[in-house]
Order: sequence, then structure tokens, then C-alpha cells
Amino acid sequence: MAKPASEKPIVLAAGGTGGHFFPAEALARELLARGRKVELVTDKRGQAFGDSLPEVPVHRIRAAAPGGSVVGKLKAAWQMGLGLLAANALMRHLEPAAVVGFGGYPSVPTVYAAAQARVPVLLHEQNAVLGRANRMLVAAAKRLAVAFPEISAVKDDHRSKIVRTGNPVRPAIAAKRDAAYEAPTAAGPIRILVMGGSQGARVFSEVIPAALGKLPADLRARIHLAQQCRPEDLEAARAAYAGMGLSGLELESFFRDVPERLAGCHLAITRAGASTIAELTCIGRPALLVPYPHAMDDHQTANAKQLASAGASWLMPQTDFTADALAARLTDLLGSPDALAKGAEAARAWGMADAARRLADAVLDMIGANANTNSTREAAV
Repeated sequence: MAKPASEKPIVLAAGGTGGHFFPAEALARELLARGRKVELVTDKRGQAFGDSLPEVPVHRIRAAAPGGSVVGKLKAAWQMGLGLLAANALMRHLEPAAVVGFGGYPSVPTVYAAAQARVPVLLHEQNAVLGRANRMLVAAAKRLAVAFPEISAVKDDHRSKIVRTGNPVRPAIAAKRDAAYEAPTAAGPIRILVMGGSQGARVFSEVIPAALGKLPADLRARIHLAQQCRPEDLEAARAAYAGMGLSGLELESFFRDVPERLAGCHLAITRAGASTIAELTCIGRPALLVPYPHAMDDHQTANAKQLASAGASWLMPQTDFTADALAARLTDLLGSPDALAKGAEAARAWGMADAARRLADAVLDMIGANANTNSTREAAV
């Protein structure tokens, strides 16, 4: 006997990076709070929700990104084929009400299997450019949930599927939504937060000390700098900042209190990944964005351009990210508290703190099971 629709689980397909897992976990929490069953499908590299959501069963299947060589492509195809067989078996066993794919190649077998089983599919795209896995899958989807108001690499005949939900953030970030921004005073401290991530913290560790060294001494003495560095760069960064006369300096390979640091900073200097932008705009903090130049399809530049156009950030391509250019930009920004405050206001206005709710609404609307009357449907992007 078939399960009642309300008892059928909603399957989330995600894997690889935290950029896919953060929104998947946020959606899982929201659906569980609404009484829906949730199951996760990932690959061997993918995380699980672990102790935070022990009620979510985890299924691991094979998947792989296409390699550059012929052998690599053949190996990836073999892994994908095995993953598709396992995903087909899962669809028969779970009989899901819907499948939500969060991009990345680990989502491909599960979404394909759902389409073959005629299970409704929603894809979530975190960036301003539709990812390559999602491009392969969008024809099979009923909905395409996006974070940015404009998204490229979507064919015209798929744009009617778009609903803007935003990109869900961690609960600790969402809890800082109402933390007011206080611009630096004329002679008060200036708190700068630098987060480079694993992809590119080295260029920040090289350029930022050199740029701060070029600032006027009185401005430099007001700066409290908190910077993430790669472990192998920590000592060199400490040496570069030595004797600079900063108000305060914190160098760590990893900050465990990012929500508090974001809420407390006057300016962030970061890459332009989707999760970073979602967190900056949820809390509402101005940022100087330096997109990672080797990101797939240069999607970080596309992300940064949209935020800069909204007045919420300032874009510095890495080719222009020199000590002289950064010193000039910081001198202008740190000397203009009103500009920083307007950037913070624009960032908060752009952000969508209720993205998890909107995304859950979109999933349940798709299967006709949403009692929430607040529609998430917006004009096609």
C-alpha cells in the first residue's frame, strides 16, 4: 500500500563543500519543524548532519566530477553509473514526496533517479551563475530556487521555474540579524574582519599587511584587525604586522565565533562565495570583496558584482588587489563612516534572513502541501 503523501520523506541531495551543506541543513531543520520527514543523500566525501540532526537518516551513494583526462572521465562515468543504480533503488525504497538538489556532482544521480521515478524535483542554486551540475539537471526540475535576483546560464525556457528564496544560513548567523550596525566614530576604534577561506587566504596574508603599512599612522593606530590565515602563513603574517602599531591584532587559522565577529566588525574583507555573501547580508555588514579568480565559471565575480550594484559592497578583482590600491581604498572607506553605514544598510536590505522558510515553502508549494499562505513565488529572474 502506498504511503500517504504527508508521510513520504523529502530527500535532500547534497555533498562536498559546506556551501551545499549549510542550506541543506537549514532546510532540513525547517521541514522537520513543520512535521515533515527528511532524509539526506550524499557521497563518501559528503558530511552528515551528525549530532545536530540525528533524526535525519543518511544514505551514501557514489558520484564523481568529470576528470580532465579520458581516463578521468571514464572513471567518473563509472562512478556516476553506480550512483544512479543506487539512487534508483533508494527512490523505490523511500518513495519520497520530493527531492531537493543543492548542486555539485554528488546530487546528480539522486536527481536523475527522482526524475525517472517522476518524483518532483527542486534545485537550489546558491550562486549568481547556475552551476554546471544544476545545468545538467534543470530540465528535470519543476522549480529552481535561487539566492540572487539575477542568475545567468539559465536557458529562457527554464526561467519560468525560478523562485527567489535566498540562501539559508546557519542558525547562529540568523540570530544576529537584528544586531545594529554602528559606524566607527571619528577617533574611535575600527574593527576589520578578514576571512579568506582555504582558497586565497595567502594573498590576503601578503597584501593586507603591506597595505596597512601604507596607511597614515593615526588611522592605523585605530584599527583592530582579526584575520584568518592558513596555518602555514601565520608566522609570516605575524612578522609582517609586527611593530605596525595596530590597536589590536588577532590572527587565527580558524575562527569559531564568526557570527559574533561579523556582527561586531565595521568592515569585512572576504572572498565572494555564496555562503559568505549570505552571511554578510543576513547580518548586514559592508564588505570589500575580492573574488577568487579560479572559481568555476568565475561565479564569485558574478556574485560580487550583484552585491556591489546594490551598494552593499566594493569589488576589487584580485588583479587589482595590490598594497597601494588597497591602502587607497581603505583610506577612503575608513574615513567615510556614512559610506560604511550605507553599505551596511544596503547589505541588510539585500539579505534574506528567512531563506530557510522561503525554501521550505517553495518545496511544499511544489507538491501542493503548504499550509503557509505567504507565497515565495516572485517574478522570473
